[in-house]
Amino acid sequence: MTTTATNSFTDQRYLIISADGHCGAEIPGYKPYLEAKYHDEFEGWAAKFVNPFMDLTTDTADRNWDSDRRVRELEADGVVAEVLFPNTVPPFFPSGNLLAGLPSPDQYDYRWAGLRAHNRWLADFCAETPGRRAGLAQVLLHDIDAAVAEIYWAQSAGLKGILLPGIAPGSELEGIYSQRYEPIWAACEDTDFTITQHGGTGLPDFGVGPEAKAILLIELPIYSHRALWHLMFSGIFDRHPSLRYVMTEQGTGWIPGALRSLDWFQRRMRIESAAEFQFGGEVATKMQYTPSEYFARNCYVGASFIRPIEATLRHEVGVDRIMWGSDFPHSEGSFPYTTEALRASLSSATETEMRMMLSDTAAEVYGFDRAALQTIADRVGPTPAEVSIAFPPSEYPADSTCNAFDPDAVVRSW
Repeated sequence: MTTTATNSFTDQRYLIISADGHCGAEIPGYKPYLEAKYHDEFEGWAAKFVNPFMDLTTDTADRNWDSDRRVRELEADGVVAEVLFPNTVPPFFPSGNLLAGLPSPDQYDYRWAGLRAHNRWLADFCAETPGRRAGLAQVLLHDIDAAVAEIYWAQSAGLKGILLPGIAPGSELEGIYSQRYEPIWAACEDTDFTITQHGGTGLPDFGVGPEAKAILLIELPIYSHRALWHLMFSGIFDRHPSLRYVMTEQGTGWIPGALRSLDWFQRRMRIESAAEFQFGGEVATKMQYTPSEYFARNCYVGASFIRPIEATLRHEVGVDRIMWGSDFPHSEGSFPYTTEALRASLSSATETEMRMMLSDTAAEVYGFDRAALQTIADRVGPTPAEVSIAFPPSEYPADSTCNAFDPDAVVRSW
């Protein structure tokens, strides 16, 4: 029975599956997973590498690879399971893969070897806590056969999907909408793999000045969003109707407006007398559904530390499309205040809505055994009554930079 925040709740604690966790090996820890022919080059690269990330140079860096510490701290925060994205720097990369950009031709073999080493480390890391970690294999799109082979290896190793690389405008690679990538979509459908794209991918080169960094941060989501309409308007969801596509750590507030805009473009592209028909008529008239309908069927949101203003739009986005993410172990994530962040954003949600956003959808999308995980949640998860109590801004934790805690935010419709 659906409950409201003012009604009585069930006694069963919430199961929290974070749709956004980050992990990776310590740099020396990748060597055993790297092909032997790269070992000498790896030693030279590792000796010269300077880590650009502050959070990977402190005494908390081992949260990325210390399995016992990770489980202990997540359970203390009420989180039982995670979808895992990369965080540390894989061999031969200048930085973490999400922001590294595409490799040049002379770098490709080394970068690909580094990603394959990460994938193999990740499979072992997930196996340390059976059923509690859904690892995403990293691929590159330069060699389609190699990417497809890695997808099938990843399935055999117990991973749950792929991390789709972004392609910057002007790249030497064709856009996601290209027919060239058809074997990748077919392999993901065949393996029942979820395709996930994390925020921060597909960026052009903004430069290095202070203004460039500010503009990068502002425009970063735009380049991550682009694959959504590439997948819709290229017919990929028509040819592969069971594909699941997730946009993680890209916000949610933009989605209702974007879908309205995409629906408008499609409608105009179907009107022969409209100027838009000349550009998109050939594509739009072949689409079986509207963009909003594709979203409701094939797409999901990894909604890391959803903000209060975004929570008010959950019904427009689709409650069954939203998956909570804590962004552990990033400093801007909800740890160690996940219950408080849920209260700040979602105290008005019904228990049914909360269970959907916290675990039901993620279990379906990434293949978690919800019943098995509930036995752990019964020990560590927050109760529905605890989460239903609104969290006053005056009590927001001063030591958290999570933007679920934003006392200056004005809750309004967009």
